Amino acid sequence: MNTVKIEPVPGTTFAENKDEARDIRQNVILPALEAGGSVTLDFGDVETSTQSYIHALISEAIRRYGEDAIPRIKFKSCTGDIRQLVTTVVEYTLMAADAAAELSKRVEP
Repeated sequence: MNTVKIEPVPGTTFAENKDEARDIRQNVILPALEAGGSVTLDFGDVETSTQSYIHALISEAIRRYGEDAIPRIKFKSCTGDIRQLVTTVVEYTLMAADAAAELSKRVEP
């Protein structure tokens, strides 16, 4: 299992750098899931974040692997704010995937 320490903006307890989130997603999360493994994201130094940061971090993994990704991405030391943001991103990513699948059934070739 890979563990990634989520780093806040220097001098704060706020995570917002979407480029860093993308790098973690591309270099750690997706390769681990592709290999059948799991990832722990440690938010111990982060009190809050932007929704766009969480989205950049996990939404592609959820779109690719669906609900199977959820137990394989662990969230450690999360505040209530981080938990709420993760829940929101997971819910709307899954709903969007369901809607896209339903739409594709209705589109004729």
